[in-house]
Amino acid sequence: MGVTLNLAEALTVLVAGFAAGAINAVVGSGTLVTFPVLLALGYPPVVANVSNTVGLVPGSLSGAYAYRHGLAGHRALLLRLGTASVLGALTGGILLLELPPGAFRAIVPVLIALALVLVVAQPWLARRLATHQHEDRPQAGPLLLAGVFGAGVYGGYFGAAQGVLLLGLLGVLLSTDLQWVNGIKNLLAALVNGVAAVLFIALGMVAWAPALLLALGSVVGGLVGGRWGRRLPPVALRAAIVVIGLAALVKLLA
Repeated sequence: MGVTLNLAEALTVLVAGFAAGAINAVVGSGTLVTFPVLLALGYPPVVANVSNTVGLVPGSLSGAYAYRHGLAGHRALLLRLGTASVLGALTGGILLLELPPGAFRAIVPVLIALALVLVVAQPWLARRLATHQHEDRPQAGPLLLAGVFGAGVYGGYFGAAQGVLLLGLLGVLLSTDLQWVNGIKNLLAALVNGVAAVLFIALGMVAWAPALLLALGSVVGGLVGGRWGRRLPPVALRAAIVVIGLAALVKLLA
């Protein structure tokens, strides 16, 4: 709002949107690319955050679409997880509007660090939990639903590394198939971003020029990232999660 983009700045936002869409499809944390770009262009933090959320929704949807075949046949599970994500996103969006700046973000580094521990320890933890899981018929228990709700709150408020949080939770409490849970992560992140975006649009808080450029770039990036991400072996995908999660920690603690 109140910022006019020249051609070079518009191209920068477009490229940032593409990169964020690809990163979100594979792991998450694309916001760590786009949010700083909008800040550097002169947008106030809240406006940059809101416009970033709105702009990355199409990319989240395209990333989820790229994983659609793996999600077929799990409608009941996805409805339960999706409901928790939507309720969390509404809560997070309201917190963004009501709480003083920094009140919620103070705990974000702790949440990301916990997610990274979960990702690294996921194979061992999954074996320990094997007696309580049924890989042929995954279930969304109360602990997982609470965690997904919490990730939705976080995503509705800021969103950086939301995918890392979701992958850690889903990998430990739902399934050891990292590629499958990555598809679920993309769908839940799309729901969270979409709900928050509707709330922010309704309140007229969006700077539309960067939001539309991010949307265009993130759609292409989401499709490219989704296609490439499905070809990664679990070890490589886990390594990417850790690297991007650590980058998120450094960015937030700087």
